[in-house]
Amino acid sequence: MILMIWPEAATAATPAAQSFLQPMGPVAEEQATHLLRVVAITMIVILPVLIGVPVLLWRYRLNSEKAKYTPEWESSGRLELVLWGVPVVIVIVLASWLWYSTSKLDPYKPLGENPLQVQAIGLDWKWVFIYPEAGVATVDELAIPVGRPVELTLTTDTVMQSMLIAPLAGQIYAMPGMTTKLNFSAARTGTAEGENTQFNGNGFGRQKFTVIALEPDGYDAWVSRARSAPMLDDATYAVLRRRSVLADARADLELSRDATPLYFSGPDSALFQRVVEKYHRSGTASDMEELGGTGLPPQGGADHE
Repeated sequence: MILMIWPEAATAATPAAQSFLQPMGPVAEEQATHLLRVVAITMIVILPVLIGVPVLLWRYRLNSEKAKYTPEWESSGRLELVLWGVPVVIVIVLASWLWYSTSKLDPYKPLGENPLQVQAIGLDWKWVFIYPEAGVATVDELAIPVGRPVELTLTTDTVMQSMLIAPLAGQIYAMPGMTTKLNFSAARTGTAEGENTQFNGNGFGRQKFTVIALEPDGYDAWVSRARSAPMLDDATYAVLRRRSVLADARADLELSRDATPLYFSGPDSALFQRVVEKYHRSGTASDMEELGGTGLPPQGGADHE
C-alpha cells in the first residue's frame, strides 16, 4: 500500500510551540493572562515576606541599638486586620478570576459561527483526525485555518486518553464509547505540538502530533493535496488501530519508517460514530476479530450477528 506524503506540510520553519506561554490563539492567551494575574496578586503576599524577613533579621540582630524590647506587648488590632484581611481579599479576588476564566474557557463553548468540524480518535499510540466537511483524514497532523473557530469532537478506540494542545487549547479527556468537545481557534500562523497526557503504555512518550495553523488559502491547498491520497478504509484503519507508534504504523503500511504524518481521502463518514457505538454493543472478543480486526460494525451500521 502506497500513501502520499508532503513533508513541506508536516514541518515548519520554526520549532513547534509547546506552552500556553507561547499562545497561538485566544484560549491560550486567556490562560497566559490568567497566570500573570495570579502571579501579580500573590506578589502582594510574597514580596512583603521576601523583603520583611531580611529587614527584621537585621533590625533585631544582637546588639542592635534600634530594636526595642517590649515583653508586655500582646496584640495589635491594625496588624491583625492586615494579617487576616489581606489574605481574605486575595482569596476572594483569585476565586472571582478563576470563576471568570473557567466560564470563558469552557471547552464546549463555541468561539464563533461556522466552526470547522474535526473528529479525533485516540489510538495506541497515535491520533486519527477526520475532516467530515473536507472528506480527508490524517494521522498525527491537525491542520486548521487561521481565524476560523475549530470544534474538535473526541473519542478513543482504546483506553482513556487526554489531549492537550497547550499553545491553542486546554486539556480534555477522551473516553471509549463517549464523546467530548474542545473548541479553539488560531489567531496566527505557526506550528504547535499536541500530545496525550494520560499514560497509556510503552508508546505514551511518542504519542504526539503536529498542529499547523495556515492561512485560509494555505489550508485549502492542504485539503486539496490530502484529497489525492488513498482512501481510509476499514482494512487500513485496522492497521492503524494496532498498538504501535506512528513509525511502526508506517512500516506496517509498507512505507518508510519515520514519524511523517499520514494522509487519507474519503474516510467513511460514519467511521467516528461506529467507533463510539461499538463500545455500547454486547459483543465478545471473537466478535471483534470476525469484524476484520477493527472491532467496528460493518459499514452501513448493521449489527453483527
